[in-house]
Amino acid sequence: MRLVFFGTSAFSAEVLAFLLKQPICEFVAIVTRQDKPQGRKLEVLPSPVKKQAIALAPNCPLFQPAKASTDEFVQELQKFNPDLFVVVAYGEIIKQNLLDLPRFGCINIHASLLPKYRGAAPIQRAIMNGETETGITIIEMVLALDAGPMLNKEVVSIEENDTFQDVEKKLMDAACSAVLKTIEDIAKGKTVKQEQQENHATYAAKLAAEEEKIDWNKSAKEIHDLIRAFSPRPGAWCIISSAGAEKRVKILRTESLQTLHGAPGEVLERTKNSLIIACGKGALRLLEVQPEGKKIMRIKDFLQGFQSASSINVM
Repeated sequence: MRLVFFGTSAFSAEVLAFLLKQPICEFVAIVTRQDKPQGRKLEVLPSPVKKQAIALAPNCPLFQPAKASTDEFVQELQKFNPDLFVVVAYGEIIKQNLLDLPRFGCINIHASLLPKYRGAAPIQRAIMNGETETGITIIEMVLALDAGPMLNKEVVSIEENDTFQDVEKKLMDAACSAVLKTIEDIAKGKTVKQEQQENHATYAAKLAAEEEKIDWNKSAKEIHDLIRAFSPRPGAWCIISSAGAEKRVKILRTESLQTLHGAPGEVLERTKNSLIIACGKGALRLLEVQPEGKKIMRIKDFLQGFQSASSINVM
């Protein structure tokens, strides 16, 4: 099967690495987004897919078009006589002129149980909404957002304390097995298409920066789920202050305590090893944090900086 792979993110890089090892997959080209400034220093860096391609498939043609659906780039890919496009978190809408190019069309790996959570942030939104399961859906791509016929699904669980990183790892593993089976089914002519039920469709909007700030007026369950969804990146944060000094701190892991209560943001317990904060309903014990500009640390290590402080305030 002559494949062209489209992907950009770390998630898609893991899928690429897996497929490069499979005998059924003959990669004729890899397409990723252009290098862009990243991090606090805005250093221009390659995408995870580009790094993976250079390391594992140095002889495979690698493309980084400004726009993938231009007529010029379509003509370039046509030279490779592709059987199938595999698209995973590429970051650009694939238009009809590209969709029509491969012999068997284009498939997309989406990190939700479609038609739920179509769109940009399905993993985070599922966790934020307190879902207990999510999954991978392989779809045949059409010119509509995550709306094509479903070819394969694999369900994964979301445990009570799973973070985005935890769930993403489960989904990476599920994506690899699901997409390989789909490719094998396509090669054998054994695919079964299931249309999505449009009346059940929901959308996972792109994360907004203002969502990262913790609102202690919300319930402990809501805040706990927000923190899990944003951990380790981009990180849900609050301000912790003492003696007039303020620190912006990302909260990365917590324990939800439904039986404790107090005014929202009130410090209910502060010892050398523990910090418990009241929420609108219930409370949270902070377990793992990351002060601005520093590494991730356990709460007891963070609290060492406040040993001589008479009080700590959380905002």
